[in-house]
Amino acid sequence: MSDLDFLNCCKELADAGTPYVLVTLIEAIGSTPQDIGARMLVTSGGISAGTVGGGRVEAKAIAEAQAMLDGGVDHLLHDWSLKADVGMTCGGRMRMFFQTFGMPSWQVIIFGAGHVTQALTRQLLHLPSCGVTCIDPRAEWLEQLPAGIATIQTDDPPAEVERLPDDAYVLCMTRGHASDLPVLQRIFQSGRTFPFLGVIGSRAKAAVLRKELAETGIPAEQAQFHCPVGLPIGSNHPGEIAVSIAAQLLEVRGST
Repeated sequence: MSDLDFLNCCKELADAGTPYVLVTLIEAIGSTPQDIGARMLVTSGGISAGTVGGGRVEAKAIAEAQAMLDGGVDHLLHDWSLKADVGMTCGGRMRMFFQTFGMPSWQVIIFGAGHVTQALTRQLLHLPSCGVTCIDPRAEWLEQLPAGIATIQTDDPPAEVERLPDDAYVLCMTRGHASDLPVLQRIFQSGRTFPFLGVIGSRAKAAVLRKELAETGIPAEQAQFHCPVGLPIGSNHPGEIAVSIAAQLLEVRGST
């Protein structure tokens, strides 16, 4: 594989929002199946490009890389004796550097794929280490989101609350009050708390939501959410609202 082809594979994974590990052979001593500089890309699904020697040593490297993706590890250095550590008959040593790319350090979960979400996701894609997931019943709206945004199409968005990561920044931006309320109910009834919970809408909408949540047994002191969401910039344009929401997320993240 040429250097250009390898770099194109890196770009394709990045464009798709797929985390991967770059494994590079940085030292080879004695009899080894590859030379210094050999490299490969590993995703959660397995090897994506390149090779560091095939066989047992490559299988071990793939397993280590996938464990890094599962555990959110940024980088590792491994020095393996091919006989003692890998079980190969050749008696060489291989030192490999593992580095993770595209692993988000903070997650934004958006319920609703409407106009503001379409604009907001394009803002968030440019933020470092930000992973974005959008949940909506409408396939045609999810399909309009940019590449790199994870999507969940479901007729029961509130059910996804149980599967959200604990450190998620959650935005409720569905088609309206009637579909926002069940999501909020599930969040507060679950007893879970998130670093940020925002709802798109006016102060009047926020008052109605809190009243209806109270009627279902969720007290006002528990029903805490940002509504209107976003910094107050005095605009109703979806693109400008998106900028204000992204700014508020960064403000909250920077203060925690």
